[in-house]
Amino acid sequence: MEKCHQSHFRRQSVISRKEVAKLAGVSEATVSRVLNNVGPLKEETRERVLQAAAVVGYVPNALAQQFARRKSGNIGVILPFVPKVHLFSTYYFSEILSGIGETAKRCGYDLLLIFREPDGARDYAKLFRTQKIDACIVLGSQDVPEERAALAELKASGYPFCLVNQRFEEADYAAVDADHRNGSREAVLHLIDRGCRSIAFLNGPLQYSNSADRLEGYKNALVEKGIAYVSQLVYVGNYSRKSGYELAEQLALQIRSGVVDAVFAANDRMAIGLMQGLRERGLEAGKQYAMVGYDDSDGSRIISPRLSTVAVPFYEMGKLAAAKLLDGEQRADAVSSLLPVQLMVRETSGHE
Repeated sequence: MEKCHQSHFRRQSVISRKEVAKLAGVSEATVSRVLNNVGPLKEETRERVLQAAAVVGYVPNALAQQFARRKSGNIGVILPFVPKVHLFSTYYFSEILSGIGETAKRCGYDLLLIFREPDGARDYAKLFRTQKIDACIVLGSQDVPEERAALAELKASGYPFCLVNQRFEEADYAAVDADHRNGSREAVLHLIDRGCRSIAFLNGPLQYSNSADRLEGYKNALVEKGIAYVSQLVYVGNYSRKSGYELAEQLALQIRSGVVDAVFAANDRMAIGLMQGLRERGLEAGKQYAMVGYDDSDGSRIISPRLSTVAVPFYEMGKLAAAKLLDGEQRADAVSSLLPVQLMVRETSGHE
């Protein structure tokens, strides 16, 4: 008798789920995902299912739980706050944010931008605990103890997040990156094939994995061509135009004396700043020295002479990072994705 009683309620439950699905215009599987809070869903779909479930009176206890655990409908994007820097005018951030925004819109989410102070607390988990966000993407992540602790807490708590353009090799965090090792290798090989033998490298800070990747690519290219690595030819900027410009005085002396015949810069902003500083000292890229930048920003195509550079798919990286968090079909992908880059040869290292 008890078995029949249980079977009766099981049949009723199935029938009710079908009714909810029909009323909401979705599949039974979607109804189950909504009521069990499993996987990413568009907020519009979630609302339709909850309303339909309320109409037919399906599983009122589970329904009440869903209302109590309402999602924010926001995907958070954590950005570094840099005083006096117009962050959204930089090619890197604007392209990645545009890509994130496209996927978020498609999945029914809004963007919530969170600015991280350079020396401020990095309590990313609090954003989830206070229900401000349902998932987050971290841009400008650094390999420092405070960042490691904040990301470890997110992972331990089971909060969904993804890093863009930064990896922590020993941690299995979801990440989207570009193949900076090969991009740098190709850039330096191109300069060597052009006849350059003493190539200075203007890199970014090594707390960014992409800086370490570019340094490795630079070294690999030298080894392939039998050229000795000289640490004195490696300089560190902060990815700003100013840091490239400030290096011009020192490099001008080395170019004139023949110590340096080419420069590879880890991003276009530093490359353009350096080119401007060298031009003020009578040295023109593509003539007295060769130059290759990195990013393929708008500025690389506008400046004269046009800057040879490495194209990075930042827009696609942003789209993919958001899809890993919001698109159920993407979640089965590998934890870390590495997108290809492409060398763009222009006037500063040989005509197109």
